[in-house]
Amino acid sequence: MKDLNDLFVHLLKDVYYAERQILKALPKMAKAAGTAELKKAFESHRSETEGQIERLQQVFEMIEKPARGIKCEAIEGLVEEAKEVMEEAETPEVMDAGLLAAGQAVEHYEMARYGTLIAWAGQLNLPKAAKLLEQNLVEEKNADKLLSDIALRAVNKKAA
Repeated sequence: MKDLNDLFVHLLKDVYYAERQILKALPKMAKAAGTAELKKAFESHRSETEGQIERLQQVFEMIEKPARGIKCEAIEGLVEEAKEVMEEAETPEVMDAGLLAAGQAVEHYEMARYGTLIAWAGQLNLPKAAKLLEQNLVEEKNADKLLSDIALRAVNKKAA
């Protein structure tokens, strides 16, 4: 990587890979969720993730690069943590609290990545790309808030 443009493309590939991995993990997390509200949150975020992937593909088109991901060790680790919760939680209440925590870890990772990409898109004079990335960031922030609300309203108390 020689310059900011190279970094931008690299990080775009990273988040593209991450979103595709999340798309695979969300149905499993929804299936494992015991609370209807949490199940619904994971299911609705799955459809949002499909839209986020489409927007990322549009950004790749704008910069005339193929939409390809590169392995993201960070998301691999976060998905693995969710799998561990699903394998090791001994009660439905603990499962839901653990899945919420895993989901929020993913959201926070994505928010950090999108924030960086938006800033770089601005510096690289890619306003249309920045706008698409901002849409993804807004959805990630909304998903994080929803998970926080679910956790604070009931899930964490039931797991205590």
